[in-house]
Amino acid sequence: MDMSILMQKSSIICTLKRSDDDSKLPGSLMVTKSVQVQCIINHWSQNTIELPSTGISHQFYQISSMGEVAIHPVFIQDLEHRPKIIRTEVEGIPLIDLSVLNSPDSSVSDDNLARLVSEIADASQKWGFFQVINHGVQSEYREKFFLASRKFFALPKEEKLKVKRDEVNPFGYYDTELTKNVRDWKEVFDISVDDPTFVPASHQPDDKELRQLTNQWPQYFPELREAYELYAEEILKLAFKLLELIALSLGLPKTRLNGFFKDHTSRIRLNHYPPCPTPDLALGVGRHKDGGALTILAQDDVGGLEVRRKTDGEWILVKPTPDAYIINVGDIVQVWSNDKYESVEHRVMVNSEKERFSIPLFFNPAYYTWVEPLEELINEQNPPPKYKAYNWGKFFSSRRRSNFKKLEVENLQIYHFRIN
Repeated sequence: MDMSILMQKSSIICTLKRSDDDSKLPGSLMVTKSVQVQCIINHWSQNTIELPSTGISHQFYQISSMGEVAIHPVFIQDLEHRPKIIRTEVEGIPLIDLSVLNSPDSSVSDDNLARLVSEIADASQKWGFFQVINHGVQSEYREKFFLASRKFFALPKEEKLKVKRDEVNPFGYYDTELTKNVRDWKEVFDISVDDPTFVPASHQPDDKELRQLTNQWPQYFPELREAYELYAEEILKLAFKLLELIALSLGLPKTRLNGFFKDHTSRIRLNHYPPCPTPDLALGVGRHKDGGALTILAQDDVGGLEVRRKTDGEWILVKPTPDAYIINVGDIVQVWSNDKYESVEHRVMVNSEKERFSIPLFFNPAYYTWVEPLEELINEQNPPPKYKAYNWGKFFSSRRRSNFKKLEVENLQIYHFRIN
């Protein structure tokens, strides 16, 4: 049943309608235009309304007793974690040119390779983040995948929900993800790079059962899968290049880490961050560290990723660089390196005017991988091991539980395996 209510602010008028596609929020109402409004009818106080932007249907608001429309509390960050809208211009994360790896004859001089490896080591130690350009990924495939992502998120919500992910199968569409028990201002679509892939059926240590997972694809939008398949092949090549550079930067043989990725559990995520009328209260993704080995992020020109600088804890905006990828060292590399490299906290800002799209690859080893400091880095010249071994598949299964529901305790972190 439609219920048209006049809402206005200044000279802006929009229509309020009852939404039939949200079973979770009784009395849900949907506004047909994304604007900040004040309700002139007070008797709907404490109802929840939904203000979609560019086809988004997960932005939830509440009407106060005074008839004011406000962001729903589930999105509001604690005071100490709220973003600063006004930022000081500072030096950004390192920018590294990989062109020496793209020589037609596949030969790289020792001097050029040593210089590149040194840059990777320096960035990984000081920042845990860096950007790469001239990386070899074809721009055409990247652009096609971004376009397909935009089209997917513009589909009606009922179409996206047909490929909704859940606690059993974490691949597909989702728009109510939590980070640190606070809801993110985003919607996502997750894709397993290996399809099918195998993961532990549960996070319980004694449960040996495996679960086979497969991707879900929208039935009437084959363009998304076609664009993904072209892009995935390209981005995996870059992932292995970077993995080998990380190995060299640790003084290891180039392919020392490759064996962990024979049956890798990597995934690609499509992110959509709609405009948010209160970007000082909410985050696209709350502060967190990535649990895998490497993250390789493509972002559009809107920007929003912030990295916590190691030297002083300040949040630093990563300005978009055309055609660049943003790389961050994950928890696994931190453990492998025995803390020589550090997985660094980061988060995603939203803004009130523009939507933002990004596509990360989370490059992760096989589920049966036991993660621990590499034996080559444990000797008389290096500190003793700082971590106990842990199983990646069980770690991943435990961590993903917090995406779907609030937990009474913090989700699993590598510091839980630290040797005191």
